[in-house]
Amino acid sequence: MTGPKQTGPERNGVVQPEATSQEIYDGGMKVRREVLGAAHVDRANANKDSFTEDFQDMITRIAWGGIWTRPGISRQMRSAVTITAMVAHGHWDELAMHIRAALTNGLSRDEIKEILLQTAIYCGVPSANTAFKTAQQVFHSMDNTAMDDTGTDPTV
Repeated sequence: MTGPKQTGPERNGVVQPEATSQEIYDGGMKVRREVLGAAHVDRANANKDSFTEDFQDMITRIAWGGIWTRPGISRQMRSAVTITAMVAHGHWDELAMHIRAALTNGLSRDEIKEILLQTAIYCGVPSANTAFKTAQQVFHSMDNTAMDDTGTDPTV
């Protein structure tokens, strides 16, 4: 499904033996912007202070640079796994963000619906119920924004 098994250092994405911390950060920031959108990342960076700066650095280097740059699975698969984890742990704000990211990564609304149906079985119906409401709000917000931008209904 993802092609031949990766061997050697290339299987590690930007985390190469000779990579500097800055190169890992830069690779993570590139993917973070591609997946979450520049506006979101810019807001997160604008809101960081001496208390949150280390956390923002860590998630950019480790989550985005160390994990999201790895070639072993597609971004769509990473989004599916991330959505499931957000539902399983009840992280609803993060779920909304990652639903938007999943669409950016190429998942369709129907595929997201199927992921959420799967979470009903493995994460619990009440969690899936909240996840469906969250996704519905995200979709409505996106549709309303699209309509405001174009003056036409994007669902037609």
